[in-house]
Amino acid sequence: MMRNNMTTLTRGVVRNLLLTTKSKTPSSFYNRSISFTSSSTLTTTTTTTTAKAAATPSDVVSDAVPDVADVEEEDEEEVLFSDTEKTAAEPTLLQPRVLVYDGVCHLCHGGVKWVIQADKYKKIKYCCVQSKAAEPYLRLCGLEREDVLRRFLFVEGPGLYHRASTAALKVMSYLPLPYSALSTLLVVPTPLRDPVYDYIAKRRYEWFGKSEDCLVLKEKELLERFIDREEMMDRS
Repeated sequence: MMRNNMTTLTRGVVRNLLLTTKSKTPSSFYNRSISFTSSSTLTTTTTTTTAKAAATPSDVVSDAVPDVADVEEEDEEEVLFSDTEKTAAEPTLLQPRVLVYDGVCHLCHGGVKWVIQADKYKKIKYCCVQSKAAEPYLRLCGLEREDVLRRFLFVEGPGLYHRASTAALKVMSYLPLPYSALSTLLVVPTPLRDPVYDYIAKRRYEWFGKSEDCLVLKEKELLERFIDREEMMDRS
């Protein structure tokens, strides 16, 4: 009887030990797995971050960006500087209503004096074709000095200029009455007006005379109406 009780007790202790060991093993293994997984993830994340930092160091990136910006700024400054030089060499800002005429012709000079006296509102400006100040206006109209010596030029505005009899009548249109009424002769066809102008222009030196230099230098009180007055003063 005692032997049976001892056997039963022994079996019970063994069973309890086995149950206790079995219940602890999964929990212990699970805890170890969690610990390993977390450690592995942390290690991997740290390694990845370190690798990225090594691949793209901050000092290299910060140096590269200003270099590109500096190059772009330098290119832009060069373009602007070249444009400034071109503008200074070839001025494009010209005055409107400029009468370009033969400054050594007595007939032309007399006509300019008459227009200056009639133009009390000072709408018209003047320039001798022999001056350097006339060159931008000639380029604008695609003309040479010889063209203006044959037929004087009136630059009314950008892309708008007139020559010969049309130029004379356009000048009249800017004068006060009764002179502006003469501009109504523009209705007369140009082929009828210009032959009369050309006939007189070809004989103007013979009939009215010619000077060696621009005649406005002899009447300096008129220079204020000339866009080439500084050049004229230097020449005098």
